[in-house]
Amino acid sequence: MSGSEASVRAVRAYLRSRGRAPATLIDRYAAVFGLAMIAAVLGPPLSGLLTGLAGPIDPVRAGAGAALLALAVAGFLAAARSAGPVLLPAADASWLLLSPLNRRHLLGRTARALGVITLVAGVLLGVGLLAVLGAPDQLGWRLVGALVLGVSATAGGMALAVLGQVSQSWQIWLTGAVAALLVLAVVAVSGQLRMVVAIAASAPLTALAAAVSGAAVLSALLVRRAWTALDRIPTRTLANASTRAGHVARATVSLDPGALTWIAEDNRWRARRLGSRRWPSLPAPFALAWHDWRRLARTPGRLAAVAATTALPAVLAQAGGPPVALGAAVLAGALAVASTSTSGARRDADNPALARLIGVGRRPTLAARAVLPALLGGVWAATALTALTLAVPTTPQAATGAGAWWALGLLSGPALAAAALRMARRAPVDHSMPVIDTPGGAIPTGPLLWAATGPDLALLGCLPTATALLTQPAVLTPFLIAQAVMGVVVLMGYVWRTGQVT
Repeated sequence: MSGSEASVRAVRAYLRSRGRAPATLIDRYAAVFGLAMIAAVLGPPLSGLLTGLAGPIDPVRAGAGAALLALAVAGFLAAARSAGPVLLPAADASWLLLSPLNRRHLLGRTARALGVITLVAGVLLGVGLLAVLGAPDQLGWRLVGALVLGVSATAGGMALAVLGQVSQSWQIWLTGAVAALLVLAVVAVSGQLRMVVAIAASAPLTALAAAVSGAAVLSALLVRRAWTALDRIPTRTLANASTRAGHVARATVSLDPGALTWIAEDNRWRARRLGSRRWPSLPAPFALAWHDWRRLARTPGRLAAVAATTALPAVLAQAGGPPVALGAAVLAGALAVASTSTSGARRDADNPALARLIGVGRRPTLAARAVLPALLGGVWAATALTALTLAVPTTPQAATGAGAWWALGLLSGPALAAAALRMARRAPVDHSMPVIDTPGGAIPTGPLLWAATGPDLALLGCLPTATALLTQPAVLTPFLIAQAVMGVVVLMGYVWRTGQVT
């Protein structure tokens, strides 16, 4: 036997031995006991939730719910595509991919993990589908059909993502599926699918069984093809996916999600060739902030996606979301949009020595960098509130007029800019902070304070807007004045306080 053959056999024996330690009686008892406890805890609330889904549906809410489900499936497919989805741990990818092993057996553990993720996502999708369509009769059979449809959709989508790693043609099919789901969401929001949803909700069980069988067969064919194509995935594709997974794992272990932002931004600009232009003839602080404007102009696709997300609070309102959820959606979405234009402030905080060498004061620089996030966050909030007013005309918002709510959202821009800059300049998670013991379990204060840094300032600065969304007053003038004053005060206070730190 040659040395290479002996090495291959040793590697194969090592792979067969991994994770196959014999299960003891204690292991089996712990597994059964854990499953029984999960069933005992989650059984009553789940049964009550499913029982409440029986009955007729509201066509307006059904259309909005179908749009949310389509967006959820599109997000699932996009996440699977960006993640890989087939990958290996970084250590295994560095040497096992180049070894003469059976590629399909090597990736079998990853395939099983993807199967578990697909099953969980499919069950959630099935429950959501049953909530959208309702169950006028035969709740049990309709629940089974919705679960099978949900699992078939997620399994077929995951199989498409796996096949997309094999060839570019399958990538086109996956992109087409995501685009079709987005179009379906838009059509569902516009109310064009109300008749279709009503027909599907009242369809007999025979038609439901035929649709479920067709979806299951198509999904099984895609899954089988994806399984047979595992050994044809290029090594470079698997290595790149494994590298991205390693970055995510390190950021997750260190509980520093900000590292993912750095990685994504560096990878984006490293793969592009940019031309140079003359430095703009602007005052020094605004010339430094011009970097954020140029970066935004070079990503028109992101701008289009941001503009499309302004309809999400309105869709959530049509689906029957409570006022608290609507207010949280508006403020969280506006803060997220404002945070997309704070790259310069994040780099200033990461390398303060370079910022000092430029010779521009910190306060003027922060004030200049706050213009773009204030504009983006304010315009997004104004558009979302206007869409929310037009989508739910029966609420008191319609009595005050869409223009007043538009102004209220625009006046929230300065406070959102201060919160976005605070998020961009926050330090990594401090894991040395104490852990608070509560009746619900231990709460680490380090990640909690890190997550609250920024949103706390947004909630404080947008308190008049949040109060108006919750109370829905008939007169908005006092809230407009309060929001204008509060936004300016919060932004000026943040710029003044942060500019004192050396």
